[in-house]
Amino acid sequence: MRPSFVGRTLAAILLVTLAAGATAQQSGFPWWTNEKVVRELGLTSEQSSRIDSVFRDSLPHMRQSKQELDRQEAELSRLIETNADESQVIRQVDKVEAVRATLNKTRTIQLLRMRQVLTPKQKVQFKAVFEQWQRDNPRPPRPPETKDGRDTRDTKGRTDAR
Repeated sequence: MRPSFVGRTLAAILLVTLAAGATAQQSGFPWWTNEKVVRELGLTSEQSSRIDSVFRDSLPHMRQSKQELDRQEAELSRLIETNADESQVIRQVDKVEAVRATLNKTRTIQLLRMRQVLTPKQKVQFKAVFEQWQRDNPRPPRPPETKDGRDTRDTKGRTDAR
């Protein structure tokens, strides 16, 4: 395996790990604080601290981007529901996708910086540890969507009880 392939694979695994929700605030699995993962990877307290710092440093920007994405998606839904002119809808889609791209870029840079803290051996071990964690902690099924395509979760990821 070429190092660049391994790097891309591990980055994708980290992305999946941290991107369980749309933002870091919904990240689901802060692996660098999990005792079992820390032990299995042999993370030092300094490494865990550095990874946590990367996470915390990017969190405000990711939250802000997620809030903006939610606003822009709500506006897009409103335009569609009111049968707005196609050109307006297209402009709004462009805004939504630009904000989504910014959020994804921030998340990817965050994951890259976290990965840079790991040793080469830890990067290899991480894949096996993560795959085991996925088997032990399967993701719940997606909640049903409303007729306009939005899911029924509230801002904290809980399904609406209505």
